[in-house]
Amino acid sequence: MTRLFACPRLVAALLLLGFSAGPYAVRAQQPAAPRDTSFTVHSALVKARKQFPEISVARPPKPDNVRSRLALTYCTLPTGRELKLDVFYPKARRKQRFPAVLIVHGGGWRSGDRLQHAPLAEQLAARGYVAVTAEYRLSTEAKYPAAVQDLKTAIRWLRANARRLPVDTARVAVWGFSAGGQLAALIGTTNGEKLFETPPYASHSSSVQAVVDADGILAFIHPESGEGDDRKATSAATHWFGSPKTESAELWQQASALSHISAHTPPFLFINSGVERMHAGRDDFRRQLEAFGIYSEVQHFPGAPHPFVFFNPWFTPTLEYTVNFLDRMFKAQ
Repeated sequence: MTRLFACPRLVAALLLLGFSAGPYAVRAQQPAAPRDTSFTVHSALVKARKQFPEISVARPPKPDNVRSRLALTYCTLPTGRELKLDVFYPKARRKQRFPAVLIVHGGGWRSGDRLQHAPLAEQLAARGYVAVTAEYRLSTEAKYPAAVQDLKTAIRWLRANARRLPVDTARVAVWGFSAGGQLAALIGTTNGEKLFETPPYASHSSSVQAVVDADGILAFIHPESGEGDDRKATSAATHWFGSPKTESAELWQQASALSHISAHTPPFLFINSGVERMHAGRDDFRRQLEAFGIYSEVQHFPGAPHPFVFFNPWFTPTLEYTVNFLDRMFKAQ
């Protein structure tokens, strides 16, 4: 029987770092699908500077108290292609454990790169978190729900390797920007749903205990949503789903976090730009959370461009809002 995933090539590489290999077979490495590089921090800067000429890319120096392990394989696909992640963590006393945050990049489910959020990950690590930036299959390589399955696998990998990383497995959050925010919200609202679970590290949970959604939509089919407008060109969401919402509305609804809220949904922080359509469904989402007694908050930068998370003057307050929320969820006594 062909497995959906093969285990990371830890025998050859990661065992040297002390990470668990798991029960899955190793296969020859194959290259990733051609990447769409239409979304980069530089291209976003060029576009945003037309309206905000004073902005700059946030490049804070790497804090001295942060360590990193880069380009670790967390899963190997049936083709042999390895999915990678980077881990940033604080210097720690022996046996000290920290909450973890999986950071999910944006790019319309089609572009973007985990390296774009390394500055944020480093700063979170300096503030007492194990921050992980993970790649996932984009729509040029695999359609929905592959990206969700990949990221949940990354969370299970994190818990499976908690003995070698200073991770408190009971305190795991997910943070995402744009398409990554949509994915983070969906991950958080589908804790334990079998559709999104795949074999690697099956004895470990992919559940998260908090979500930070930076300009990621909560509903694809919603009066506030602009996703799926294919009149001029095929939209990013249509590419991701593989069919327009007029033909597969049920699938588009399934991928909407708003469709999955329950009493088990974790607390949410929304950090939003001034682009209203980028947080479609947020207010309806919050009303449902409130009905279950689940905490949520909104931090808003009126007038800010959609990719605000990368730029000064918004990077530092975004970091502070994130840390304050996570500290409240994970560190409050």
